[in-house]
This record gives sequence, structure tokens and C-alpha cells, in this order.
Amino acid sequence: MEPDLFTAAAEERQEKEPSSSPLAVRMRPRTLDEVVGQQHLLKPGSPLRRLVGEASGPAGPSSVLLWGPPGTGKTTLAYVVSKATDARFVELSAITAGVKEVRAVIDGARRASGGYGKETVLFLDEIHRFSKAQQDSLLPAVENRWVTLIAATTENPYFSVISPLLSRSLLLTLEPLTDDDIRSLIRRALTDERGLKEAVTLPEETESHLLRIAGGDARRALTALEAAAGAALDKGEAEIGLTTLEETVDRAAVKYDRDGDQHYDVASALIKSIRGSDVDAALHYLARMIEAGEDPRFIARRLMISASEDIGLADPTALQTAVAAAQAVAMIGFPEAALTLSHATIALALAPKSNAATTAIGAALADVRKGHAGPVPAHLRDSHYKGATKLGHGQGYVYPHDLPEGIAAQQYAPDELKDREYYEPTRHGAEARYADAVEWTRKNLGRKRS
Repeated sequence: MEPDLFTAAAEERQEKEPSSSPLAVRMRPRTLDEVVGQQHLLKPGSPLRRLVGEASGPAGPSSVLLWGPPGTGKTTLAYVVSKATDARFVELSAITAGVKEVRAVIDGARRASGGYGKETVLFLDEIHRFSKAQQDSLLPAVENRWVTLIAATTENPYFSVISPLLSRSLLLTLEPLTDDDIRSLIRRALTDERGLKEAVTLPEETESHLLRIAGGDARRALTALEAAAGAALDKGEAEIGLTTLEETVDRAAVKYDRDGDQHYDVASALIKSIRGSDVDAALHYLARMIEAGEDPRFIARRLMISASEDIGLADPTALQTAVAAAQAVAMIGFPEAALTLSHATIALALAPKSNAATTAIGAALADVRKGHAGPVPAHLRDSHYKGATKLGHGQGYVYPHDLPEGIAAQQYAPDELKDREYYEPTRHGAEARYADAVEWTRKNLGRKRS
């Protein structure tokens, strides 16, 4: 018997006994219009619309690679196609299938096409688990369109899928579901006849915690909802209380409002703990933000600011670490981003501290805002345009690279500020060498102490 995504027997049992299937399975969309999220892939004329037969004309449907994190709807989209298409629909999992099974599907597809004009859609889950040789076995069928392939992967296909297969397929990137997407799914599951049929209600506080638990994973949200609903009904309660949800998923709710005071208070505490060099307190506040589902990019931005505001040249590598962390977070997301944020937080908390760069630019800005500016000295003005020489621009300028020590004792600041000193380095960490450097340069520039 051919492997089938959902066998007739299983579907019949599900209709007679809905509770025999998990809530996440029962609530799978039946049409593309019921799909939540991924709207960028569901526009009229899109490859997925063509796969379900919504387009006509000589252009046939294309094979597609669905790439996205767990719980974003890869299997759901395949299920919708299986219900909507007139083609034979066959499922394989790269975890259990091999070349033998692939060839059997292809042979069956050729017989179906030649015998009674029936096209075949092959859903291949976890394609990144296939070896190069196993992926090679798909090429003739995809190229000749004996099968239309829908392949799903959670890993970057540019690294895990062979180039010939990539070039013969359309790569569709699934985006993480938003809180609004997950909220819509949860509320539908609470009321839908396939779901919980209004057997329980979900207060806003409990819903917020459920969204944090889900972390953008629809399957995880519906699994937790089903478990909590069962626990509430066992207690004879018509409402899923926060305590019930916490007990069910064994995860305490974090008191943290991402749009309110807690968002700013905990972020402030994180930065002040880093500034105070208390690495343990900093990690505590970081953990609270992570557990509450804070946007990792927001945390990374705060760390980059801290690196310049509170560390500066006392450890010039701090900003490099924070920037690298922000770039990594943007590429990998949670849960792995927690490791990167921890790395950066620890490095910044334990780094020597200096706010000299912060106070320097603050003092310079204050002078400018008070109107202390004045004209640029004539010898520093641009002398490259026609007529500049006649105006005296650039005359008397000494090129520092022509001098043995590379420093020219000439006035750089406007007259009003020629002796103003903004940067006052500390002797903390690596800034000590900058303190020596600034003392030496000011002396050789002939500057008078203000």
C-alpha cells in the first residue's frame, strides 16, 4: 500500500471520534483561506494556489521547498494541498524513507500518469535528512514533472539541499507566526466544532501566558491549550485559570508586560546590572526577558548601547561583541539566541567600565547647542574647488604624515573652542593606554590646559 498522508480509515475515525486526534491535528486548516499567517505565500497566482488547482492555463504547478522553523505550518500547507488537489497525494518522511521508497513513488507516479492521466504530488518531510544520493534520486522525477514535489525543511536549504534540486524547485520561506496569528488559532480552537466547542473559556491573563509558552509555534500552543483545557474540565472548572495552565505545562508565568512598565523596568535593570558589573543579576534579568518572550533584537540593541555608553574604550572589544551578538540573534532567533545573548551579557558585565565616551559627546553636544561653534579655521577648509586658494582656504595647513612623529602642532578647533577638552579618559582597563595617548597628543599639539 502506498504511504498516504492521511488514510481513509484515520479520517473516518476522526469524524466519528474527534477527540481521538490531537487538537493540533483537528484544527488543521482545510483550505488555504483558513491558513493563519504566511499570507505572503498565499496571494492569487502563488505556487501554493496553483498546487491546489486555483490556476489554469498551460503553465503547470511548480515543485516547492518549504523552509521555516517548527510550528509555522509546513505540514499544514501540505495537508491543505492533499485535501484540495485532484492529484494523487503521497507522503514520505526522510526520517524513515530511502531511495527504494522514493523510486517506488516515482514508478507509481509514471504508471498513474501514463495509465489514466493522474498527476502525483509528493510531500517529503525533513528533506534535509536525506543524503546527497537520496536527493539525487528525486531529480529525474522533478525535472520531468512525473511528480510535483513539496519538500519541507527546518534547516537552511542552501546548505542541506543539493543545488540541482534547488534549481528545479521554488524556495518558499515561511515566517515565524506572530502573537496575533497564534491568538487567532487559539480562539478558533476554543469555539470551533472540531476543537473545544466552547467547553472552556480562556481569560486574557492565561491567554498571554499561553502565547509566551508557544513562542510562535502553533502546534505547541494548541497542545498546551488542549492539556490545560483537560485539566480544567477534570477540576469541574469552565475557565482555564493561570494556575491551571502553569501546573499543566510546568512553567510559571513571568510577570512581564512587553508593552508596559515591566518591559522598560526589567530592561533598565538589565543595563544597570551590567553597568554595575553584577553578572549574576544581569543574567537574571536577561532570563526574565527571554522567558517572557521579549523580542531578542530589542535585547541585542540594548546591549549594543550599553557597550558604548558604559564600557567604551575601557574594553574596545565590548562593542564588537555586542554587534556580533545582534547579527547572530537576527540570523538564528530563539531558542538558540538565548545562548548568544548570555555570551554578550556576561562579557559586558565583566568588562572594565568607562563612560568617558558618553560624557565626551555629551559635553561636545552641549557646547554646540549653546552656540559655541565659530568658523572652521582657514587652513582646515576645503581647498580643492576653483577659487578656494584666492580665499586663503588650506593655506598654512601642515600635513601630519610629512612629520617624523605624524602629528602637527596646529589649531584644529574653532577659535572659541581651541583649548576645550571633551574627552577625559579613565585609567580603567584598556582605556589607560588611551589616557596616555591623549595626554601625549595634547602636549604635542601645543594645547593649553583649560
